[in-house]
Amino acid sequence: MKNCIFCKIVCKEIKADIVAETNNSIAFKDINPQAKFHILIIPKIHIKSTVDICQHNIHLLSDIILLSNQISKSTKIISNGYRWVFNTGKDGGQTVDHLHMHLIGGQPLNWSPA
Repeated sequence: MKNCIFCKIVCKEIKADIVAETNNSIAFKDINPQAKFHILIIPKIHIKSTVDICQHNIHLLSDIILLSNQISKSTKIISNGYRWVFNTGKDGGQTVDHLHMHLIGGQPLNWSPA
C-alpha cells in the first residue's frame, strides 16, 4: 500500500531498527516501546488486520509466529516469558492498518486488557 508506513519499512523507504527477517516477514523495534523488549513483526505483504486473514494468506501468520519464536530464543527472553499482542481495529487499539504482532518482554508484565 502506497501510504502504509509498515509497507514503506518493508520496501526500505523508511529506516527501522530491523531485528530479523524472513522471505515473508520482518521484525523491528517499536519506536514507542511499552516494555524493555518490544518488537513488531509484520508480514511483508500488506494485510490490513486480523479480520483480513484467510486461507490464501494464513501462512503469513505462521511465519510471523515462527519468526517470533526465533527472536525470543536468540534474545533469551524465552527463559522468563513474553507476550504476543495483535490489536484489531480502532477499539482494539490498532494504530497502523497493517497486520502486526507485538512481541513484548524483558520484564514482568502486568495484565491490563484496557
